Amino acid sequence: MIARCVSLPATRAIALTLLLGLSSIAGMVRAAPATYRIDPEHFSIGFLVSHIGYERLLGQFLEGEGEFVYDEATRVLGKGRIEIAADSVFTNHDARDSHVRGGDFLAAGRYPAIVFEPTRLITEDGRHGTLTGDLTLRGQTHPVTLEVTLNKAAVYPFGHKAYTLGVSARTALSRSRWGMTYGVADGLVGDEVEVLLEFEAIRQ
Repeated sequence: MIARCVSLPATRAIALTLLLGLSSIAGMVRAAPATYRIDPEHFSIGFLVSHIGYERLLGQFLEGEGEFVYDEATRVLGKGRIEIAADSVFTNHDARDSHVRGGDFLAAGRYPAIVFEPTRLITEDGRHGTLTGDLTLRGQTHPVTLEVTLNKAAVYPFGHKAYTLGVSARTALSRSRWGMTYGVADGLVGDEVEVLLEFEAIRQ
């Protein structure tokens, strides 16, 4: 009787220790940084810029790709790179698109890639925060800061059915900082460009 009373708590203690150990290991697995690759079918790259003060022209870049390392448990962002094809710019007007691809603006023939390399993510509440990084455009690199929202993160309900993170990001750039001064002085084209990014990134 005495032996049974002693062994039962001991057994429970051993089981509890094993359970805690397994939980700790599972937590470590969940906390491990993972590579996320942006799904090109769900990558929207838009911009808005003043056109002679009459409107804010909406344009897009139709081709982009990227990936980054991210630890969802700690909200720590690691190495990453987003690359946008400069000649994929689209404003729904052929002549204007050719002009934007040329030397007055993107100089896409000489600098075919627009590159953003993130350096740090700071979240205020686990979902909203700021993302800093370096933007290379027309061969010049300058730091930028984006306001970001971390949207839904879950297993995709159909298709690839992989774990996916959705992100919304916004920033405003002074294009003249990258040498695009055409139309600024006479007010033909605004200097400030609002950039809008929406994407889904698949965990690899």
